[in-house]
Amino acid sequence: MADNNIQPVEHEHNDRVIFGFWVYLMTDLTMFAVLFAVYAVLRNNTFGGPTAGELLKLPQALAETLILLTSSFTCGLAVLAANAGSKKQAYLWFGITFLLGATFLGLELREFSHLLADGQSFRNSGFLSAFFTLVGTHGLHITVGLFWIAVSMVMMHVRGLTASIKSKLVRLGLFWHFLDIVWIFIFTIVYLMGAAR
Repeated sequence: MADNNIQPVEHEHNDRVIFGFWVYLMTDLTMFAVLFAVYAVLRNNTFGGPTAGELLKLPQALAETLILLTSSFTCGLAVLAANAGSKKQAYLWFGITFLLGATFLGLELREFSHLLADGQSFRNSGFLSAFFTLVGTHGLHITVGLFWIAVSMVMMHVRGLTASIKSKLVRLGLFWHFLDIVWIFIFTIVYLMGAAR
C-alpha cells in the first residue's frame, strides 16, 4: 500500500520539476528574443565598416547548422534509449551528441577568432556588438549543454538509469532542442538575411 502512495507523489514531483524547467526555458527564450530585437535594430549600424554579408561565411554557418541539427537528433535518440532502460545506447548517443556539440562550438570559436584577428571586434560597431552578444550567448549555452551532457554520463555510470536520472535526461534533451531552435533563428536572421543584403 505504501508503494502505491509513493508513486503518485514522485509523479507529481516530476511534473512540477518539468513545469519549472519549461518556465526556465521561457525566460531564456525571452532573453534571446531581446537579443534578436537588439540585433535587428543594430544590424545596419556598421559605423562605416563591413556588413554581415561581407564578414560572415554562409557555408560555415550552414555546416554548423547541419551539425547542430544532427546533434539534436542524436540527443533525442539518447533520451529515448535512456527511457527504454538501455544504458549502453544512451551512452553511445550522448557521446555522439557531445562530439557534435563540441565540433559546433569549435567552428563558432574559430569564426570568432578569425573576426578578431581581422580587427573586427565587438567594439567596432553596433552591428558587431549585437552579433558577438547574440551568437556568443548561444555559444555559452552550448558550453553549458556540453558540461551537462558530460555530468549526466558520469551520473548514469555511477547511479544507473534511475527515475531521477531519466527525468534529468529529459530536461537535458529539452534544453538541447531549445538551443537547436534558437540556432535556426540565428542562422536565418544573422547569416541568411545578412548574405542577402
